[in-house]
Amino acid sequence: MVFETIEKDIKQLDITSIGESRKAVLQLLIDFIENKINDKSVINLNFICTHNSRRSHLSQVWAQALAHYYNVKNIFTYSGGTEATALFPSAAEALESSGFKIKKLSNETNPLYAIKYSEVKHPIIGFSKTFDDPFNPSSEFAAIMTCDSANEACPFVPGSEKRIPLTYEDPKAFDNTPQQAEKYKERSLQIATELKYVFSNLKK
Repeated sequence: MVFETIEKDIKQLDITSIGESRKAVLQLLIDFIENKINDKSVINLNFICTHNSRRSHLSQVWAQALAHYYNVKNIFTYSGGTEATALFPSAAEALESSGFKIKKLSNETNPLYAIKYSEVKHPIIGFSKTFDDPFNPSSEFAAIMTCDSANEACPFVPGSEKRIPLTYEDPKAFDNTPQQAEKYKERSLQIATELKYVFSNLKK
């Protein structure tokens, strides 16, 4: 199971709030995962944004946790950018507020984080990297574009089997404002809600 606080947040996510046009995009991801399940293949999801600092990390972490919650086997989530920067602290804090246990493993400008969602699963290793970094799969993955600029900059992602434009507004717009923490949590839960829709609608 996932940690209790994460489970509480998952149960409160309202998938009925998702509009029909958005469901059509999410169906592309559902179809990709279902095809892999039917083929008994490993499922690799690489969430891609420009700087791999906010939305792509939130998506990667929630996808892995929700896959575990809904008992989807052989799924591995990754994230990357068109350039590498660093995992932004407010994104990590938004995940912590939902119950993820995060440990900073290094102190350089692009630190490593261990992100745990369950007592029984390996932590996710979070750090900023390009989408084609050796840490990520080089083939047989879905490229899920989480921001408009990366979506436009990468019309083709080498090695990907499927490219899915699942874009979100950047919470960076609220950096250094009184709403910063609130808006990062809001974006985190929006992403979690849509990924809950994906994993709860899989035909396994």
